[in-house]
Amino acid sequence: MQTPRIDPCAPDAACERLRLEVREFLAQALADHPPLARARHWSTADPAFSRKLGERGWIGMTWPARYGGHERTQLERYVVIEELLAAGAPVAAHWTADRQSGPQLIRFAPDTLAPKIVPGIARGETYFCIGLSESDTGSDLASVRTRATRRRDGWVLDGAKLWTTGAHRAHYMIALARTGPQAESRHAGLSQFLVDLKTPGVTIRPIRNQADEHDFNEVSFDGVELPGECLIGREGEGWAQATTELAFERSGPERYLSGMRLLLEMLDAAPAGDPRARVALGRLVAHYATLRQMSLGVAGLLARGDDPSLAAAIVKDLGATLEQSLPDVAHELFGGQMPVGSTLADVAAYVTRAAPSFSLRGGTREILRGIVARGLGLR
Repeated sequence: MQTPRIDPCAPDAACERLRLEVREFLAQALADHPPLARARHWSTADPAFSRKLGERGWIGMTWPARYGGHERTQLERYVVIEELLAAGAPVAAHWTADRQSGPQLIRFAPDTLAPKIVPGIARGETYFCIGLSESDTGSDLASVRTRATRRRDGWVLDGAKLWTTGAHRAHYMIALARTGPQAESRHAGLSQFLVDLKTPGVTIRPIRNQADEHDFNEVSFDGVELPGECLIGREGEGWAQATTELAFERSGPERYLSGMRLLLEMLDAAPAGDPRARVALGRLVAHYATLRQMSLGVAGLLARGDDPSLAAAIVKDLGATLEQSLPDVAHELFGGQMPVGSTLADVAAYVTRAAPSFSLRGGTREILRGIVARGLGLR
């Protein structure tokens, strides 16, 4: 049983100097970025902006220099991520590659794939998507049916991945596929592969979400031939590798800062002295402050090399719950007072449509609470 302890952690003076540098950069780079665009930051890809971050060394910040990284601390990276999200920067292009795909290749393919591909991620030029979910499997990743069959000098991949965020703009996917029988364990016989999405046999079909954005995709593999070096890590250890990857996905401040623009708009619009607004918005700000301290604690776990899985699941679940409450608060406080076309109305409408996804990405609420229960020895 893991101890669900998240110790306090605070950025040091070097981190705060970096924070000011990032804020100055963003004030110039996003000077003409309207509020609604800032609210859509999570799904907005801007390759030119990603390259600017790469030039400043703000992608791959903690990675070794041999992979194009900058060998900075986890807390320095946290500060940069926090400022990007709070400002509503368009981060979707490089996000997955920086957060989890690069670290995955560095850890499990340090001498083969990482030297070739990870430097491009650090420059803000190479983008990734995640190949986990499939049709009819829900959150049960152990039941994936995409299969990789060994050939003389490589593998052949057949199957499909669903709800694949950003596949239409990504260069690569890290895909979980079945390479052997389940045997006694449902998690046995799974492996991870690097898939170049330009490879013949890969088809990407768009899925528009209820916010009318093309963010999701279905990606199918029809006899896709992969070189032998595209096996990431060891054959049959894909489940353990995928759960490591998901720990990165759940551990950042994006899990409670996706809808922050709506909170900021409500704070600006609230009438001075209104007791209802003071109580409702004060409660939200207090929740955000608490989640920030918890999220910093997760960054501290990463900095010490500790396992963040349980703590990250807790913060992610609480963060999604908080952010999904924002549209309800906006409706209760301003429901009949938001003129059509106003900034508050536009941002509230967007976050209302986007909010259901907050408890899906990075693991559903049920999956996260199962992780917490298991960590507490309750199941």
